[in-house]
Amino acid sequence: MSDIFKIGAFGENQAVQFLENRDYNIIARNFKCVQGEIDIIATKNEEIIFCEVKTRSNKLFGNPAEAVNNFKQSHIWNAAEYYLYKNNLINSYVRFDILEVFVDGSAVTINQIKNVFS
Repeated sequence: MSDIFKIGAFGENQAVQFLENRDYNIIARNFKCVQGEIDIIATKNEEIIFCEVKTRSNKLFGNPAEAVNNFKQSHIWNAAEYYLYKNNLINSYVRFDILEVFVDGSAVTINQIKNVFS
């Protein structure tokens, strides 16, 4: 496994812990379909939250959330629509969040940006 994938997997694990510590219920990880992929699907307060996790060890290429451009958003949106359809959850309240995971040595900082697109 390459270093990029290791950092990404580490970041996703940290994001799951972050959400669980805030009373989110994780219902799926790395949901994949033809339409795209969703890193984390969680629930809280009768809302389904589709989370994109971006992990960085520096800001050479900007803030992690900047990598979630319109193209990426459309893939997440389409995958979320499929997930909702497949699980008969079409009329659910949904939200799309980005979790920015910053790794600096052994220090990890997470920034949750809620309801980033609709």
